[in-house]
Formats: sequence, structure tokens, C-alpha cells
Amino acid sequence: MTAPLVIEAETPQARRREQRGWYWYDWANSAFYTTIISVFLGPYLIPVAKTAACRQDFPSMPADTCVRDFDRLATNRLGFVDVLGADIRPAAFFGLVLTASVLLQIVLLPIVGALADHTGRKKELLGGFAYAGALATLGLFFVAGDRYLLGGVLFILANVSYGASIVVYDSFLPQISAADERDAVSSRGWAIGYLGGFLLLALNLVLFLKHDALGLSEGMAVRICMMSAGLWWAIFTIIPLLALRNRPVPPHESTALRSVGGSFRQLGRTLAELRRYPGTLLFLVAYLIYNDGVQTVIGNSAAYASEALKLSKTVQITAILMVQLVAFLGALFLGLLARRYGTKRTVLGSLVVWTAIVVVAVFLREGAATQFYAMGFAIALVLGGTQALSRSLYSHVIPRGREAEYFSLLQISDKGSAFIGALTVTLALQFSNSYRVAIVSLVVFFIIGFVMLMAVNLPKAIREAGNEVPEHI
Repeated sequence: MTAPLVIEAETPQARRREQRGWYWYDWANSAFYTTIISVFLGPYLIPVAKTAACRQDFPSMPADTCVRDFDRLATNRLGFVDVLGADIRPAAFFGLVLTASVLLQIVLLPIVGALADHTGRKKELLGGFAYAGALATLGLFFVAGDRYLLGGVLFILANVSYGASIVVYDSFLPQISAADERDAVSSRGWAIGYLGGFLLLALNLVLFLKHDALGLSEGMAVRICMMSAGLWWAIFTIIPLLALRNRPVPPHESTALRSVGGSFRQLGRTLAELRRYPGTLLFLVAYLIYNDGVQTVIGNSAAYASEALKLSKTVQITAILMVQLVAFLGALFLGLLARRYGTKRTVLGSLVVWTAIVVVAVFLREGAATQFYAMGFAIALVLGGTQALSRSLYSHVIPRGREAEYFSLLQISDKGSAFIGALTVTLALQFSNSYRVAIVSLVVFFIIGFVMLMAVNLPKAIREAGNEVPEHI
């Protein structure tokens, strides 16, 4: 006879201890997003790919000269790199590997969620994915010369591991917090993540600015900065792994394969059930579309600054530092607007701002750092608020008692759906070779998302889910 599960009492003190440890994973992983994705890798990997193309098509020309004059030298036949037999422009290579990484997330993240829910080994899965991502990030130090393929493979591994670890990390939230404290716990984690990303990026800015005095080349300084993100991720992940604990799970399939199969069946039932909540489904699709645009703008901002605006690394890093601080304040500001004007209206207003941002970006002058800072400030004002308020809206249109399941669906979709935006940028670069065209193409995501969100009857959707309609919605 199987012994019944004994579930340890969740005291407020025990929850707070786990919450304090849980916050540190946001601090740990934010370094990967800010240092690697937002600032360094795109602008660094593109010249590495250009170096490979130069050695292939212009072997007699010094590599530095060829890379500097690459846009003039490239033709319809020359200036491509090989990726699995396809000719890819170096400017499109980062977008290609970003697209590949999110496509893999679509396939793998449901499996990760299935294993986490059915095995209950969340702490082990969190540690495994975190350290796989951190080690891949450390490996970016060895991407130099013409090793663009090494950089692409390591980034794909790191980004997939990052997404998988976030799915497991978020699934702890309902277990370590009571319903009435969940918003505060989630917000604190979000805020601490912004601060962690800011601090490491500030340290890396000092290193980058002082690389000449330290006897380092610019390329070596960038490689050390990328390596530091892996170290930061690995070191601070120790804290949540020590603080968090696994919970007992009900009897389930005995093998990992059967666990995955059982979880996919439950996921299928959840997706089928969404038809009973058309307002929830419409909101979810609207969010995925406009959030895809948000993520793609952020993921390509550094490459746009480098390739289209020809701005220095110093300008890019200081702009991202500003965004990290202002985004937190922007989230609070949009929260105040939501209480005064309604959450839906505030999110719709933020999408209007996003639309204006990508349109105005086309007209920024080359070398105009002040204009880029102004655009970054506008992004920061709406960045945190758009996502935080959208998550709040979603929490009202899901049925009670199924919060974790539906938020798991949101997280899987959120992390895995960005391939459309990344693919849009990649195709625009492949055919136009212009980052200005690529950025403005993203306006369609904000327009479609705006129209779909406008069409959501939120009070009706909230009532359909069995919840009370809040006063400020």
C-alpha cells in the first residue's frame, strides 16, 4: 500500500525564506539578458561573421579593412557566410540564431513544464538549465576571429537553457506565496532582476571604457564582459538552489517519458478548454502578438544602434543602463496611470507609444547619440509597464484554481512565440540589408495587437472565467 503524501505546513516565515532565495534567480539570470542579448553579442557576432565572409571572398584584403568597408564590398554574390548550406548575410546571422533558439523553445519548453510538474524535481531542473546556460555563456569568451558558427551554437544553447530555467523558476511562485501576496512577490523579483542587470552592466561599462588602459583590445574586453555574464549567472544561482525546496507531487507516471506524455495530455485538455473562454483566448493571442514586437525591439536594439546608427559600444551600454533604471520607474508610473484611467486603456496607450518608437527609429540620424538616448528613454517608460499590466490583466481572465496551469501556458507561449518577430527582422535584413527597414517592419505587431486587445470585452471575459470584475480594468 502506498503511503499518503505528507505536505509540510507552509508558515509565513518559511514562505518568506524561500521568497528571499527565489528573488536571487532573477538577479542571477538578468545578466544574460542585459549583457548578452541586449548589448554585446549582436554587435560582436556580426563583425565575426563579416570576418569569415572576408576571408572567404576577399582573402587578399586585410580583415580589418574588409570588415570596415564590408557594406560597400558586399554584392549579390559576395559577402555571405555558410549556415547549414545556406548563404546568409552577416547582418542577418544574429537574427537567424535568435530565431532558431526561440523555435527550439517552442518545442522544448512544454517538455520542461511537463517534467517539472510531473516529477516535482523543480530545484534540480532549475539548477541543470541554469548551469547549462551559464556554461554556454562562459564559452562565448572563445568566440573570436571567424568563429561565427561557434558563437551561434553557444548562444542557441544558452538562450534555450535560459528560457527553460525561467519556466521552472516561475512555476515556484504559486508554491512560495499566498494568493494575496503573489503580486508583491512577483514585482519584487522583477525589480531585483532590473537591479542585477544594471549592476553587472555598469561594471562591464567600466571595463569596456578602460580596456586601453588595461592593455586589452576592444574585442578582448567584449569577450570578458560576455564571460562575466556566465560567471554572474552561475555564482548567484547558488542562492536560490539553497533556499528553494521541492514539493511532493501526486502519484504519476513512473518514467520521465510517461510523465511527458501525461503532461502533454493535460496541456491538450487545457488548450481545448480555452474554447470555453473566448475572451481569455483572444487576450492571450493579442498579448503574444504585441509582446513579440516588444521582445524583438529589445533583442535587436544594440545591433540596430551598431549597424544602422554606427554608435559606439559606450553609447549602447549607457543607454541600456538608463533603460534598466527607468524601466522599473516606468512600471510604477504606468501602474499609477492604470489606477486612474484603467488597466486596458493604459496598455493600449503603451502600444501607441511602441508604434511611434519603431516609426521614429527609422528617421534617427547616423551617429546621433542624443536621439538614441531619447528613444531608449521612451522604450524604458513603457517596457516594464506593458508587460506587468498585461500579466495583471491576464490574471483576471483565467479560472480560479487553475492559475498555475494557465500561467504556465502563458510563460511557454511568451518564451516560445518570439520567433515570428525574430524571423521578420531576419527576412527584412536578408532581402533589404537595412536595419531601418527591419525595425519599421515590427510596427505591424503593435497595430495588430492593439486592434485585438481593443476587441477583448474584458468585463465579459472576467465573468466567463468566474471572477469578479475589478473597479479599475
